[in-house]
Amino acid sequence: MSKELVGALDALEQEKGIKKEVVIETLELALVSAYKRNYDQAQNVQVDFDERKGNMNVYAVKKVVEEVADPRLEVSLEDALKINRGYELGDEIKFKVTPENFGRIAAQTAKQVIMQRVREAERETVYNKYSKYQDELINAEVERQDNRFVYLMMDGVEAVMEHNDQMPNEIYRPQEKLKVYVTKVDDAAKGPQVFVSRTAPGLLKRLFEQEVPEVYDGIVEIVSIAREAGDRSKVAVRSHDANVDPVGTTVGPRGQRVQDIVNELGGENMDIVQWDEDPAQYIANALNPADVLDVIFKDSEEKSCTVIVPDDQLSLAIGKRGQNARLAARLTGYKIDIKPESEANGTSDDKDELVEETNESEE
Repeated sequence: MSKELVGALDALEQEKGIKKEVVIETLELALVSAYKRNYDQAQNVQVDFDERKGNMNVYAVKKVVEEVADPRLEVSLEDALKINRGYELGDEIKFKVTPENFGRIAAQTAKQVIMQRVREAERETVYNKYSKYQDELINAEVERQDNRFVYLMMDGVEAVMEHNDQMPNEIYRPQEKLKVYVTKVDDAAKGPQVFVSRTAPGLLKRLFEQEVPEVYDGIVEIVSIAREAGDRSKVAVRSHDANVDPVGTTVGPRGQRVQDIVNELGGENMDIVQWDEDPAQYIANALNPADVLDVIFKDSEEKSCTVIVPDDQLSLAIGKRGQNARLAARLTGYKIDIKPESEANGTSDDKDELVEETNESEE
């Protein structure tokens, strides 16, 4: 057992990176507890491990005193001097008290300690590895699915995708390869838990960084993303180079760059709009493909506006089930109220008539 234990400790250090000294320290403390528990001993004991031979010995540590009150914890000066004439009051002496069958208990304890350290090391390895990948795009393979999660394997580590992180237009089949976005790495009690998503806006940003070199290099910046995963997204971009068109660059020649992302996301539609420092122009761009005649900001409400569109563009501006207006509002951060031109003009005409009537009555 002794040689096997030394070999196991060496293997742990080489294969798992667990320092031998750390395991030995933990093992010695565990053996002290095991000794007291199995032999009903309350004295001050110490376990020493021989790193070279693998032998373990138990020692009772006793303090040298003039008169012994507790023989389990103390030894008289008279008896101490019989052992070694150099002992003085207050010194501590170690007496070997290793039981005959302690080897069996030591073996069981050593196994438990080593297994625990292996689990902790593996947990730490997984957490350290994937905590670096938080907010990054990772290739994964679907393993299985239940009512709560889709389980995926990422380089030998299992990740989970919750229901709200699953695309409504996707069916996940075992062995299917996916690109997923790491949203969170929890250092949970049962071990690190990696959470991934297919619906997070961050996934879309990382896909554009992969497909568009100018986005990756920072020449074109993705300012904002509003996404209804699996259906439609709006992406606001701006350029840090006057010679680079942010929308055209992001879309790519014949739309190829954005089409590759659409294909990756199962046909999710993409609106690439140009960010503008003028909020009115930015809001107008965000409501693409509808034409915008005017943007009127409400003084009474912060970040709120009324957008005027041609009558025949009202449905287009609002979008199916209000989606276009909803995404534009989320993209810009403004509350957007859309009105047709006729309604806006009608309101204006009514006000003019009221002013005229008032003036006539005053005359």
